[in-house]
Amino acid sequence: MHKISGWVSLVFACSLSLQGQGTVPARMIVTTGHVYGQEPPMLMAKDLVVTQNDRPVKVTALLPLRGDRAGLELYVLVDNCSNCEAGPQFEELARFIQTQPATTSVGVAYIQNGKLEVALEPTSDHARAVKALSAPEGSKPSSPYDALADLIKGWKQGSARRAVLMISTGIDPAETNPESAQSKSAEAALRAAERAEVTIYAIYHPSADYLSTDLSKILAGQIQLSHVASNSGGEAYFLNFGPLLSLAPFLGDVDQHLANQYLLEFPGYRGSSPGELQTVRVKSTAMPELDLMAPDKIVVGGRTPQ
Repeated sequence: MHKISGWVSLVFACSLSLQGQGTVPARMIVTTGHVYGQEPPMLMAKDLVVTQNDRPVKVTALLPLRGDRAGLELYVLVDNCSNCEAGPQFEELARFIQTQPATTSVGVAYIQNGKLEVALEPTSDHARAVKALSAPEGSKPSSPYDALADLIKGWKQGSARRAVLMISTGIDPAETNPESAQSKSAEAALRAAERAEVTIYAIYHPSADYLSTDLSKILAGQIQLSHVASNSGGEAYFLNFGPLLSLAPFLGDVDQHLANQYLLEFPGYRGSSPGELQTVRVKSTAMPELDLMAPDKIVVGGRTPQ
C-alpha cells in the first residue's frame, strides 16, 4: 500500500509540475523533401506526429505556405573566399533570382574577409537583385559563419518566412580540429537561424587554390555546411571537392523545397527558461518514406529577438 501510495504521489507531483510549466503556442517550418518523378504530396495535419523533447504533442494547424501565405524573404549570401572560376554558374544563379515568384523578395550580401557586407536588402524587384549579384573575387580565408550569424541577427523580422542561400567553402580556418562536425562559429550560426526561424540552404564552392588545400579542411567545411543547413531545416549541396559543373539542378531543388513548405503549429511545453531551444521531431505516419525537413530545435513561443 505504501508503494502504491508513493507512486500515486509521484504521478500527481509530475502532473502538477507539467501544469505549472503550462503550454505556449509553438511553430516551425516543415518542408517536403525529395520526391523523385512525381509532385510532392500534400501534407495533412492528421498524418503527422510531433514530439517535443521526446514527448508527443498535438498538431493544431498545418498551413501550406502558398497563395496569400507564400511571402518569402530570401538572401543570397556569397562568400568571397569562394573565388574558384565561376563561369556560367553565376549566370544560373542570376536566372534563379529572376525566376523567383512575385511573392519572394530577394536580398544580396557578401562575406568579405569574414565580415558581412549587405549589398541589397530583400526587394521584390528581382532585376535589381540580379544587378547587385557578382561572382566572388577572393578574400582572406575566414569563417563564413560569423557573417551568416550577423546577417540573421540584423535581419528585420516581419510576417514573411525567411531563408538564406549561401555560396561558400564552408571552411573555418580557426577550427583547430578539422575532423570536428561542428565549429563554434558554425554552431552559433545554426542556433541564430533556429531562434529566428531562418532556413539555410548552402552550396559548396571552393577557393581557387582548392587543389593545394588540405583535403581534411575541405571535408570539414562541407560537413559544417551540411550541419548548419540540414539542422535549420534546409540542405547543403556538393558532389566532390571541386566546383559544381552546374548549379541549375541544385537551385531547382531549392525552388522545389521553397514551394512545398508548411507552417506547423502545436501547443509546446514551456521551457525552463525564456528563449530556451528545445528538440522537436516531425514524422509522417501516413507516408513514413516521405522525407520531411525541419529544424532540429525551436524556441517554444516563437522567434526570439536577436
